[in-house]
Amino acid sequence: MSDTTASGKIILAPMEGVVDAYMREILTSVGGIDQCVTEFVRVSDRLLPAKVFHRLSPELKNGGKTSSGVPVVLQLLGSDPQAMAWNASRAAKLGAPAIDLNFGCPAKTVNKNRGGAVLLDTPNDIHDIVAAVRQAVPDQVPVTAKMRLGNRDKSLALENAAAIDSAGADGLVVHARTKLEGYKPPAHWEWIGRIRESVSMPVTANGEVWTVEDYHRCREASGCTDVMIGRGLVSCPDLGLQIKNDVVGDSQQLLDWEAIRLLIIEYYHQVTDHVEANYVHGRIKQWVNQMKRQYPQADELFGRIRTLRKPEEIFAALERACNRS
Repeated sequence: MSDTTASGKIILAPMEGVVDAYMREILTSVGGIDQCVTEFVRVSDRLLPAKVFHRLSPELKNGGKTSSGVPVVLQLLGSDPQAMAWNASRAAKLGAPAIDLNFGCPAKTVNKNRGGAVLLDTPNDIHDIVAAVRQAVPDQVPVTAKMRLGNRDKSLALENAAAIDSAGADGLVVHARTKLEGYKPPAHWEWIGRIRESVSMPVTANGEVWTVEDYHRCREASGCTDVMIGRGLVSCPDLGLQIKNDVVGDSQQLLDWEAIRLLIIEYYHQVTDHVEANYVHGRIKQWVNQMKRQYPQADELFGRIRTLRKPEEIFAALERACNRS
């Protein structure tokens, strides 16, 4: 799923418990994002009902796109090839523009049930999962995968990529760290380059892109055209615009703190309309806390809301937060 333009695609990463449908809606409304991937749909041993797919990807009811027209790829996580194939077929029938397979989640609860990054210890299993899904999904629906460089180490990185490639995948995203390395800097972008050179499918780079400068260094080190960004876009919603402005000479207006504050308020309304009241404060605090990396005003705002739990108190604090340049 690569792009041959000078800038390539900027893809919003799937971050479990962070980049939900409401966050995707907000961030794609800003601009600069070419594609999104859902949080994973957990597959065990059975065919899931349509409501599960619609809950994690309500965009399915909008042609598989956000309101801004950005395609949303549906991600599956599991280890049973047949069950993964059943559910991929259902997702495609429901309108998913593409299916992505998760071989990168580092969560212990996921890994102990043989999902995510732990599968990187068994490339043959990864091959079987990808092959089963590719066979079950119509040819016109791309099947991609996302992997880390390994579970405990990088010794099987090239073998895992080859397994995904030979199984017929249409593309691969590589997060440039092992599960053991977690999210600790640095990201080993040069390893993505080694993988890219060893396979025939397009490869997308992912990991530790926080700034326009990081984006350029990642592309240079990996040789990839497309870049997936997660925490960088969550902490700086107009990072995609900054990159597009820099790379292709766009002059789209960037966001000041007042625009950011209004985005947080919009997210508040999205969350309160769809999430139980007990969880609203956690979602808002999580996002504001992540923005502290880019905006000093977010640090001040987080201090105001840190101990608040009632949605109406959170909203009042957001309303009072003023524009300070």
